[in-house]
Amino acid sequence: MGMAVVCAGTVGGLRALGAPDEGMWTFSNAPKEEIAKKYNVRIGEEWLDRFQKAVVRLETGCTGSFVSPNGLILTNHHCVQTCLAENSSARRDLVAAGFLAGPAAGAGELRCQGEQASVLVGAQEVTADVSTALAGVAAADAARARNQTLTRLEERCEAASKAGATPLKCETVTLYQGGQYWLYKYKRYDDVRLVFAPEAAVAAFGGDPDNFQFPRWCLDMGLLRAYENGKPASPPAHLAFNWSGAKEGEPVFVAGHPGTTQRLLTAAQLRTQRDVVLPFWLLRFSELRGRLAQYSKSSPEAARTAKDYLDTIENSHKVRRMQLTTLLRDPVIEQRAEEERTLREAVNAKPDLKARAGTAWDDIARAEARHREILIPYTWIEGGAGFNSDLFVYARAIVRATDERTKPNAERLREFTDAQLANLRQSLAAHAPVYPALEQVRLSFALERMREYLGPDHPIVKQALGTASPDRRARALVTGSTLGSPKVRLALFDGGQAAVKASQDPIIALVREIDAEARALRAIYENEVQAPVQRAQQAIADARFAVYGTSIYPDATFTLRLSYGAVQGWMEDGARIEPFSRIQRMYERTTGFAPFALPKRWLDARERLDPHTPVNFVTTNDIVGGSSGSAMVNGAGEIVGLIFDGNIHSISGSYWYDAEKNRAVAVHPAYMRTALEQVYRAKQIAGELGLGGAGR
Repeated sequence: MGMAVVCAGTVGGLRALGAPDEGMWTFSNAPKEEIAKKYNVRIGEEWLDRFQKAVVRLETGCTGSFVSPNGLILTNHHCVQTCLAENSSARRDLVAAGFLAGPAAGAGELRCQGEQASVLVGAQEVTADVSTALAGVAAADAARARNQTLTRLEERCEAASKAGATPLKCETVTLYQGGQYWLYKYKRYDDVRLVFAPEAAVAAFGGDPDNFQFPRWCLDMGLLRAYENGKPASPPAHLAFNWSGAKEGEPVFVAGHPGTTQRLLTAAQLRTQRDVVLPFWLLRFSELRGRLAQYSKSSPEAARTAKDYLDTIENSHKVRRMQLTTLLRDPVIEQRAEEERTLREAVNAKPDLKARAGTAWDDIARAEARHREILIPYTWIEGGAGFNSDLFVYARAIVRATDERTKPNAERLREFTDAQLANLRQSLAAHAPVYPALEQVRLSFALERMREYLGPDHPIVKQALGTASPDRRARALVTGSTLGSPKVRLALFDGGQAAVKASQDPIIALVREIDAEARALRAIYENEVQAPVQRAQQAIADARFAVYGTSIYPDATFTLRLSYGAVQGWMEDGARIEPFSRIQRMYERTTGFAPFALPKRWLDARERLDPHTPVNFVTTNDIVGGSSGSAMVNGAGEIVGLIFDGNIHSISGSYWYDAEKNRAVAVHPAYMRTALEQVYRAKQIAGELGLGGAGR
């Protein structure tokens, strides 16, 4: 599609070129001229290509970047915390103690079970293919037809890649809510190992009280290594550090894989989020968070095993709470409604656009009404909220995978196509620990609340509980299951339907009993909510392109994006927030009690560290969750920071970008250098990163 330049201003929930530092742009549509105009930095195709091929998507939900020719990957500590937990035990808590591999490259590095690193090496627009396949398809069949088309495109792409030197993983990507479809081609590394991680106490100094705040003092960094054929990988590109970092006002760029934004939702969809989805979520997880916190206090082992999951819940809870606050307080919905009126007037003024998109907003509103009707049963049953446990996730994946594999590839649920089964098998084979006591707490709570919301006489509640209490039933399910064993999981997965049907595992049996009802709810959602919404969204996207062109960025979709901005603080309640924090203040805030307790080695190192060393800093880059672990580079393409968070105002970035207060938070390279050289004495790593290093 052609590029049309429009004046700065709101365009259906996003802002067009000329707006201040807003946007998570695809590399194929990077606003190069706007960047050159605003910051006097020219980023050409070679610059973009190198940056793209150095960035990896960690398939567990973060971003990383290659920082050496030997496959070394820089990311966040909180992105490797699951790997640390997997390799921990009651006697060896790597989350608390940190980890540093042996002095020789590859020596003692720990396998991160289930982790994969993917590099985007090619992209092809396939909008025309999808549009042709959907032409004339009835609304009730649109979701199935779209899924079949996307699966076939992925199949052909992967088959073609096998004829070359490097087989690729292919993934269809929907942009602009169906206005564009792309085929992304990834080189994937299935063997990822842990090289370095600091102690959690310094990586997340300040804990939940400081989360989404600034100033911050976090060494939220971790180092992984990608392997290929049992040896450290030779990546297609890697980034070098500028250890001095960026100065205030200096332009900086972030490449990462932001999870999801909702800046193109209609006013009707935002009202559903405000009125139903977010309040429902917060009610459930507020109580779950309390139960997990209380459980964590019952013993040191409970605290260790619950930490990773509790951290995730606390972070997500704060995000959802601020999202709801945004929709209740800020004029987002009113602005969106006004933007819709403007676009609808333009659509209705042109007969061809009116015929294609004139009723689209009303179609979405009707689908949203249906969404509200099925939200509660869908969430508890098909969404899995009523069976919240890792064992249930394994069981459902196994049961459905064995069912779906009997169907032609294009007829399957999208998560069980041939392109996805290898990933699923790797996750089932991973030796990730399952903690029975924690599983019982989670599952008991889920069963209790499902009974409360659906009622004790609901068929699924009866099937799930029988005559037992939620506590007793959770205990029986967890203690009776053997799905914590990778060997058992793989035997069921590889054995197919016969093995699943013969299994006496109580959680496998439960999934078999409830799966028909769960699938029925999924079909209702896909056909009566998702399909009409997707069709209407595509019509709106096409109309938006016709009116405004493609000078806007798409919503985030956990695909590679480029953000530009500058190092800059902000004003809060009349006071200026400086863009940098310093190491001296970290020591001044230390209390000796979590979450403001520094590890002993940091306390011992205090006298030899420069108190003015910058620790964390903020920029105007537009980011959201999934950007964690993204490298921040200067105009020369050198690393000057490591994204790990946003400030509290950045949470509203799900719906809009606040240029005055939205800030990204990053780890300063001088702090990383100080840690590696002066605190951890990581000579080998320092040398690999181009530093002189110090003795271990």
